[in-house]
Amino acid sequence: MKVRSSYWQLLPYLWPQWPLLIRGLACILGFVLFTLAVPYLAGQVAFYLGQGNVNRIAYWLGLATLVFFVRGLCQYGQNVFMIAATLNMVLNLRKRVYAHLHKLGLDYFETTQTGDLTYRLTEDIDRVGEIVDKLSHQFLSNLLQLIAIPIYMLYLNWPLTLAGLILAPLMAWLIGEFGQRLLVLSRQSQNQVSNLSAMLTEVFSGIRVVQAFAAQEYEVKRFNKEAEINRQAKYRTLQLKSIQFPVVGFLEAVSIILLFLLGGWQISQGQLTTQGFISFLAAVALLIQPIDMLISNYNEYKQTEASVERIFELMAKEPSISEKSNAQAMPRVMGKVEYRHVDFAYNPDQPVLKDLCLNASPGDVIALVGSSGAGKSTLINLLLRFYDPQRGQILVDDLDIRDVTLTSLRHQIGIVPQDVTLFSGTIAENIGYGQEELDLAAIQEAAKIANAHSFITQFTQGYQTWVGERGVNLSGGQRQRLAIARAVANDPRILILDEATSALDSESEALVQEALERVMQNRTVFIIAHRLSSVRRADCILVIEQGEVVEAGTHTSLLSQEGRYARFYAQQFYSTDE
Repeated sequence: MKVRSSYWQLLPYLWPQWPLLIRGLACILGFVLFTLAVPYLAGQVAFYLGQGNVNRIAYWLGLATLVFFVRGLCQYGQNVFMIAATLNMVLNLRKRVYAHLHKLGLDYFETTQTGDLTYRLTEDIDRVGEIVDKLSHQFLSNLLQLIAIPIYMLYLNWPLTLAGLILAPLMAWLIGEFGQRLLVLSRQSQNQVSNLSAMLTEVFSGIRVVQAFAAQEYEVKRFNKEAEINRQAKYRTLQLKSIQFPVVGFLEAVSIILLFLLGGWQISQGQLTTQGFISFLAAVALLIQPIDMLISNYNEYKQTEASVERIFELMAKEPSISEKSNAQAMPRVMGKVEYRHVDFAYNPDQPVLKDLCLNASPGDVIALVGSSGAGKSTLINLLLRFYDPQRGQILVDDLDIRDVTLTSLRHQIGIVPQDVTLFSGTIAENIGYGQEELDLAAIQEAAKIANAHSFITQFTQGYQTWVGERGVNLSGGQRQRLAIARAVANDPRILILDEATSALDSESEALVQEALERVMQNRTVFIIAHRLSSVRRADCILVIEQGEVVEAGTHTSLLSQEGRYARFYAQQFYSTDE
């Protein structure tokens, strides 16, 4: 069954905690054994109550106090040991899922809601931890009690026991039926909560746009609609649980009534003593809580099954880009880049690059020009090996990039994006992003190259200044210069510039452009150009249309050809002039 396989997949994460599990199991066994002593003690106390023997009553009550004390210690031990084991399992599972997500390709994240991933890594895994904790001590303890106590009851009085258990099969069937329906409703509820989380992540990430378009009321209405759908899904789940407990409780009450009828008849016939009946009733009372707890645990087990499935659904995702088993670390390169007859398509019937060839010698500046969707960014994504071409080869220093490790390849390449992403942390941590131990000297040198050192040192805390989420407390020019510093912190031989000055004012653009000219020295540079004024000094300009290089040459030679590049340039020149 799918349920079973999903939960069995948790065992590799739980098994390393076996020392804690064994201690917890020992405490559970102790708890159950001391629980079995309670009905006998109750019978003894009732017997001496009837005789009015205060000394014997005090003796048995003192013994009962000791039993309850030791039973409480065992209960504490089972809780502590099992909780520790479960939390360790949750930590290991969360680490593994998060690490696995980082192995997946860019294509996966481009089609997946960030809020959904966040929910699975947090709420879903926490829910799994909670149910494993309950199954490991509550469920096991209650199950052992439901086995041991009826056996003891059979020993005390088998007719009464059979009468009390006559409705047990019906109760078990009802619990199973309710559980299956809860699973279906829980899947729906979990998906709705995930959708709500994804929507919130999306809106708060784009709050500037929301406020700029005065769309707050629109977003509130959209949220209210999603929240209402979530409420309805949650209500259906809780409504079903609300029906279950009265139904099972009624069957429990009927069973107890039958016990009293049969017990009273046996006492009247001299087949049962009052002391024996009280012992039996004490055992029955001890059964009620385990039954209720098992029902609750089983309901949560079925509800959490949806979370287990959602977690291992992530783990089942195969990365679209993987390293060969014999992949070697790429040595430090000179910066030669070659594309050999490369074909690529995101969808089989919509080619993006067609038989593309490109040669860049170390130190060359290559500009990529073309309309939106022509394939410029795709060409760079292939170099970073975010995707693999369907045909052809990409080589760096005559090494096929599919034959080397991804980490060693990407460490050779620095990228300055148009839209800068900064992370919560210090300026130093953002420049040295990815370094486990920050080299402050190298970070400062990178900042100086990027024209960032001067403004960084003006902050009170300098390089230890905290950068807010997405760098919102920095200007556009400052963020861009930090991005440049980050790109060159590892001294890459290949540099990618995605029109790094297009969104800046003239003063910031001048500072950034000066920094770019400095970092471009002695590196192979690819410039994705949207404004042609930034590529005039490129060694080679490639005009790309519909995935093919239609023109190639220097700025001057391409203008003299009066072709596609010349028309692009004329359009931008005249629109700027006007």
